[in-house]
Amino acid sequence: MRRPSSAELMLLATVSIWAFNFTVTRYVLTHGFEPLAYSTLRYAAAAVIFAGVTYGFERSFSVRRRDVPLLLVAAIFGVWLNQVSFTYALTYTTASTAALIMGTLPIFTALIAWAFGFEALTRRFLLAGAISFGGVALVALGSGGDLSGDLRGNLLVLATALTWAAYSVAVVPLMRLYSPFRVSAFVLIAGWVPLALSGARQVLEQDYSLAPLVWACLAFAVVGPLVLTNVLWFTAIERVGPSRATLATNLQPFLAAIFALVLLSERITWLQVAGGLAIGGGILLARRRAPVAD
Repeated sequence: MRRPSSAELMLLATVSIWAFNFTVTRYVLTHGFEPLAYSTLRYAAAAVIFAGVTYGFERSFSVRRRDVPLLLVAAIFGVWLNQVSFTYALTYTTASTAALIMGTLPIFTALIAWAFGFEALTRRFLLAGAISFGGVALVALGSGGDLSGDLRGNLLVLATALTWAAYSVAVVPLMRLYSPFRVSAFVLIAGWVPLALSGARQVLEQDYSLAPLVWACLAFAVVGPLVLTNVLWFTAIERVGPSRATLATNLQPFLAAIFALVLLSERITWLQVAGGLAIGGGILLARRRAPVAD
């Protein structure tokens, strides 16, 4: 049996930490933190850490002027829009529901890569996409609760997947020129600015007399899903490519759902399970190689 490569281990660690972050974020948002106040503080801490680490290793933050627009696009999609949609999604829907819908990430990544000429779409992929989005409909229908609130949360989860897919594709050419440290430092700092402007009111009005576990969750959410996984994820993407890397995220929705079910005592319906399996099945169909003719 082949031993996993270092890139595969990086992807596995990254996906596991991201999966656990659904539970952490849902817990924080239901125990006193306002969505944008949480994201603003979280990304401020991550930006400071990455700036210090990057300068310590490289003694420079410089990038070519012609690369700045693409870095800013990555910052807008990967930090600002992604975090606004992510935190509000987990405000309106459960962590397990959000995690299952996030299984559409590889489909969005492939669609964006196709739009920019990086990949070609086949009939098999189109069928796979239809199956996966049919799975999203099943997850949404099985979520129960208030229909308008669930719909809002589910759409925001789709926006989260879309913005992260755009981010993953945008940084590929940048990772060929700069280290993960430099790219992440620039993106985190640049993306934090509009995020802070959007969340300024919540930051000022936030009640900070929160339980110690909430602050511990915030610390984890900075060090794990932001600092550590940024380096692991984009190093792996540079080695194996965006589509193959996002294939590993097939594990994320199911791991995240398990974390939420065990730690948050969330309920999951059979309709949602069927939807999650449909999403995963669609991704596997999209990635299965066509048979080679003799």
